[in-house]
Amino acid sequence: PEVHKVPMISGQGAKYIVAALNAYKAGERKHPTMRGIADSLSDQDMADIAVYYETHGGAKAVAAKPARQPSAQVDALLKKGACVSCHGDNFSKPIDPAYPKIAGQHADYMFVALKAYKTEGAGTIGRSNGVMAGIAKQFTNAELKAMADYIGSLEGELKTVPDSRFH
Repeated sequence: PEVHKVPMISGQGAKYIVAALNAYKAGERKHPTMRGIADSLSDQDMADIAVYYETHGGAKAVAAKPARQPSAQVDALLKKGACVSCHGDNFSKPIDPAYPKIAGQHADYMFVALKAYKTEGAGTIGRSNGVMAGIAKQFTNAELKAMADYIGSLEGELKTVPDSRFH
């Protein structure tokens, strides 16, 4: 398996966090460690965890338009995938709370996640989501990486908040 940063989840929407945990529990997202964690959580545990991370570290205002414009190539790819139509203004205002905020997410994590939607029939990798699978399969891995690099470079609401217990 590829090594990549774990996703930033502080500031992520609570409904998305619950949806992601349920996808791990159902095996729609294949990641053995996350599946084991999700399996041990009740619906109430998931709701509590999701609210904690949604508010963890305080809210951060993000502009409606990206501060940095994509290259012409990346702009064309983002339009082809219609990314903003679901992930919203500046990729930080999803049209449905069950969709993730993606601006500023670790680019290497996003690239692996996007590739996972193209993976079928593997035991420990892959993600099942009809919409995202259809979108991701339109692109080469190099194109997915270019989009992930751009979106990851944007300022977003996601962050990592150090825990004082681990200093």
